[in-house]
Amino acid sequence: MIGLFDRLSRPFLRALDPEDAHRLAIRALSLMPRPRRRLDPPELAVRAWGLTFPNPLGIAAGFDKNAEVADVLLRVGFGFVEVGTVTPRPQRGNPRPRLFRLEADEGVINRLGFNNEGAATVAERLARRAKGGGIVGVNIGANRDSADRAADYARLIEVFAPAASYFAVNVSSPNTPGLRKLQEGQALDDLLDRVLAARDRACGGTGRPPVLLKIAPDLTLSGLDDVVGIARKHGVDGMIVSNTTVARPTSLRDREKAREAGGLSGRPLFRLSTRMLAETFVRAEGAFPLIGVGGIDSPAAAIAKIKAGAALLQLYTGLVYRGFGLIAEIKAALLAAVKRGNRGSLASMVGIDAAAITAETWPV
Repeated sequence: MIGLFDRLSRPFLRALDPEDAHRLAIRALSLMPRPRRRLDPPELAVRAWGLTFPNPLGIAAGFDKNAEVADVLLRVGFGFVEVGTVTPRPQRGNPRPRLFRLEADEGVINRLGFNNEGAATVAERLARRAKGGGIVGVNIGANRDSADRAADYARLIEVFAPAASYFAVNVSSPNTPGLRKLQEGQALDDLLDRVLAARDRACGGTGRPPVLLKIAPDLTLSGLDDVVGIARKHGVDGMIVSNTTVARPTSLRDREKAREAGGLSGRPLFRLSTRMLAETFVRAEGAFPLIGVGGIDSPAAAIAKIKAGAALLQLYTGLVYRGFGLIAEIKAALLAAVKRGNRGSLASMVGIDAAAITAETWPV
């Protein structure tokens, strides 16, 4: 069913305004009969944070902002789903147009600005699907007009603690003015202190959902030193590397669209996000697992992310250009890689190229 949906819908959706196409795709997925869930080979399972992921491939935040189709996404083959970004109060986001395809580059620029229906609505949806099983994380962010953004994150931890498999603390979106300053020194120190205290209060010390920090690919290496150091000091459970970039690689062909403000994702982000992943891996020194995201649009890109340091993977923009068939392609390639190397799991591949990647010329 999902294959037929993919083949029939993609040409039509690509002809529409990107945001209208996304809304229509979510609506169609919510109405279609749920496909039968197929078991993944045990060699693809990943154990992290006390959770068993049936395969390492997840869908990144931004696709299912309001937790409308999490169960469908799990059934089409994802090993986990991250919903959001969710803010405490509903938020309209930035004015349209705010989403742009760079067709020639297989990239996307967005300046959505955390548009979502708010914590109460999303929490209600997650509570209704709680018995459906599967790993569903919640990506959380602050309202644009909040006077105390750290308090927003702490409040969201308390709201979603009963339903979230894990939390992604998003302090790296470029589309909320000033948000990325929460990655800096004292601000990050204070934020993580309040977020982790809120989690402990909400869970009473047991059954605590992991807290992951999602960072920007545009950090300087000294800034990354600080972020990883603060994350390790607070005992953060993991990091997600990375969000979209405000940089515009010199290789971009769609120069007109490239001038649009916002975060760039997709294939043009791959080299930068993979470099930052490797840099984070060597700094983390095994303290916590990493999720690699940014430009995964092929099996080769997925394997490269794992070798750069990712225990788990996320994609989104790749679906725009490759469709849902990409999920099965990547999983088949990962399984072949495990068997080809006579490995029992993917774990032995994680980070094997990280040191070499950090010695390469910086991607531009």
